[in-house]
Amino acid sequence: MTKLLKIAQKTLLNNRRSGYTLPTNNKLYPAQWNWDSAFIALGYSYFNLNFALSEITTLLKGQWKDGMIPHILFHDKNTKYFPNHTVWNCGYKIASSGITQPPIIISILKQIIDNNKINKKQEDKIIEIVKKLKKYLKWFIKFRDPKKNGLISILHPWESGYDNSSIWDEPMSRVKVERGLKYKRGDIKVVNPDQRPLKKDYDRYVTIKNHLKANKYNPAKLYKISKFNVIDIGFNSIFLRALKDLIILLKRYNINSSDLTKYAKKSEKHIIKLFNKKKNVFYAYDIRNKKKISVPSITNFFILYANINNDLLNKKIIKNLKNFNKGKKYIFSSIRPDHKSFEEKRYWRGPIWINCNWIIYQGLKNKDKLFSNYIKKKTIDLINKKGFYEYYSCKNGKAMGAYNFSWSAALYLDFVLNKN
Repeated sequence: MTKLLKIAQKTLLNNRRSGYTLPTNNKLYPAQWNWDSAFIALGYSYFNLNFALSEITTLLKGQWKDGMIPHILFHDKNTKYFPNHTVWNCGYKIASSGITQPPIIISILKQIIDNNKINKKQEDKIIEIVKKLKKYLKWFIKFRDPKKNGLISILHPWESGYDNSSIWDEPMSRVKVERGLKYKRGDIKVVNPDQRPLKKDYDRYVTIKNHLKANKYNPAKLYKISKFNVIDIGFNSIFLRALKDLIILLKRYNINSSDLTKYAKKSEKHIIKLFNKKKNVFYAYDIRNKKKISVPSITNFFILYANINNDLLNKKIIKNLKNFNKGKKYIFSSIRPDHKSFEEKRYWRGPIWINCNWIIYQGLKNKDKLFSNYIKKKTIDLINKKGFYEYYSCKNGKAMGAYNFSWSAALYLDFVLNKN
């Protein structure tokens, strides 16, 4: 294990560029990703706190004037990645995409602060980070919940972080593909196409992206007219946890938090309404088509990470989670294996992702110690056997996707070294 800890550190350092870290050191992801950087920062915090803070501050340099933090920053413009900065064409000094990702960076920042001795210079930097992150969450509340219902919408499947999940199949099926659509993917030249999104799905991803671009990424306008508008339980769980953690940090650094405190209470109240009492699971809601989406995704269990103050509800969720991959050697598949949309190798439609295991583990630690330790052990064992890959088969543990994957290395460091 000591050897693998050193390899984990080396993986992050090899993928590091000037102040930020690539998800993997190859052509598949040649940029800085929002929630990847959060997980990566956590990994750095175990051996270089300044690198951890640098990862976050570099990401925040790409924050838009209205507060949005993009899901991709293209620091190196010499890339053939699709869609790259010229395709997005957002018009900011630091080239970026025009959409965002789950704000897990806030909760991870709090964990880093809580687990480390912070000097005065670092604290000054953290205070500035916290102010910018407050602006980020206020952007979500203003533009992704304009009616102030306490639940945040995503306007593109990529904003969820679990881009190709079958959660999106039904709302995506209603998106009419743009006529004469032309683009050239690079991902299927780097990774086996059997593991990547299908063309029919990518056509719709690009159609939605082009519609956002055509409307100049205007957040107020796009909430009303976007081709895709979904309230997702996984995203909202991360958002609610971020709200709670940010409020703690704001109070710690004597920054006003009253507006966010009111919204957090409303969010906790309304997120529970997405619970299906008969099936003991949460569902997503398609705003555009006014339909519930009930797909057994592991991300539905991110609700545990939100730390909802409801013991009875938590017990029901945990019971259901224990049956999600019951009898399987490897956990957790991104979609329950007995569901019709499950695909063992396809991106986010079956494989195990280390970040999903980590999020659920974090949510379980103070609710079911025995089960959380089981998840931790199973995840560590998987990485010990297979190495730092992007995702893994839930049937045989086969490593797939990108190799030397940064967040797998970073979260391995946390799984092994975090004693809290």
